[in-house]
Amino acid sequence: MASTKRIVLIVGGGIAAYKCLDLIRRLRERGYGVRAIMTRAAHEFVTPLSVGALTNERVFTELFDLDDEREIGHIRLARDADLIIVAPATADLIAKMATGQANDLATAVLLATDKPIVVAPAMNPRMWLHPATRRNVAQIVADGATLVGPGIGEMAERGEAGPGRLAETTELIAAIEQRLASAGDGSGTTHGKPLTGRHVLVTSGPTHEPVDPVRYIANRSSGKQGHEIAAAAQRLGARVTLITGPVAIEPPGGVRIVRVITADEMLNAVHAALPADIAVFAAAVADWRMAKLASGKIKKPSSGEPPTIKLAENQDILKSIGQLPLGRPQLVIGFAAETDNLLANAQKKLKSKGADWIVANDVSTVTGVMGGDTNTVHIVSGDGVSSWPRMSKAEVAEKLMHNAATAIAAGPNARQTAAE
Repeated sequence: MASTKRIVLIVGGGIAAYKCLDLIRRLRERGYGVRAIMTRAAHEFVTPLSVGALTNERVFTELFDLDDEREIGHIRLARDADLIIVAPATADLIAKMATGQANDLATAVLLATDKPIVVAPAMNPRMWLHPATRRNVAQIVADGATLVGPGIGEMAERGEAGPGRLAETTELIAAIEQRLASAGDGSGTTHGKPLTGRHVLVTSGPTHEPVDPVRYIANRSSGKQGHEIAAAAQRLGARVTLITGPVAIEPPGGVRIVRVITADEMLNAVHAALPADIAVFAAAVADWRMAKLASGKIKKPSSGEPPTIKLAENQDILKSIGQLPLGRPQLVIGFAAETDNLLANAQKKLKSKGADWIVANDVSTVTGVMGGDTNTVHIVSGDGVSSWPRMSKAEVAEKLMHNAATAIAAGPNARQTAAE
């Protein structure tokens, strides 16, 4: 099927532009036809000659090309593709997309197309996290674009690290193929996959908060429930970002994995992964960290008395998303792992965190939930409490994601009742 598909690649002007060469090669290997459009800034990083050699097609660069525009070239490029991918998508290019500008060939094609658009951002972390960029990204996603990445890590600039790396080629190809599959034959059907075209963000596992170079504060979370939720969302057609703390289980296939250790790293990864349609916070995040990390191993005092350690509170990840004023996911689902007063604590958490649903479960030692394969949960929403029978964690995940798909399809007013 790939051999019948044609992709237009728009190369933006960033240091990550060189990665488009590998993307072109991999797409061609899979049988896709690729046409490339390069912005003027992209010429500073890769040459049309190298891009054209790999696409085996002419590279398009100018809006006012006499030969092309005799045939309304930008319209032809916009319509003769099955999908358009922007990689790398710079902050400037995303801003132009968000405001509907069309002052060069790339933006004119993006405005003129009625085909699926995949956008792969790449920029400095501070640019990615700037409120203006967050607004622009939220707008292009609302307009129908599929966002892939960015990744988190070291940047080209010395000493710079954080969210802003171009997604890996394998991630880009997976997003392209998923979006092409969801487009189908144009009938609009999702072929039984109600989360097709949606981005689902899931946190999973524990966090480890270092005490000194050899010790840390942690909990007994295995990550099984969060990983099952990510897998269930992927089976329902979603593009999934799984942000996981240290776990001993294998991640599900077909999802984007972001590995973190501390609560602070998880918080940053969650905000970097936005926007999302659904956010599920299944991770057991440590409430506290060391107020001051010991530089060396803490030794036993000669007095025999245990050392005193001072703790500081970690920022609440669920609350930071549930009460987000701009770009909040349509459905925010939190977990309440309690040993006492389960439903009362869950209902309190629902209100204080700004969540739509809370999945409450008893994690006292007699239940065996922590690390086990089964779970008994209660879904707490503004409409009341729905108690589910004991199920495997995979069954809980499947039902939760089906209900989530129903809720966001029905709109904001249905979120409270779709948890049944």
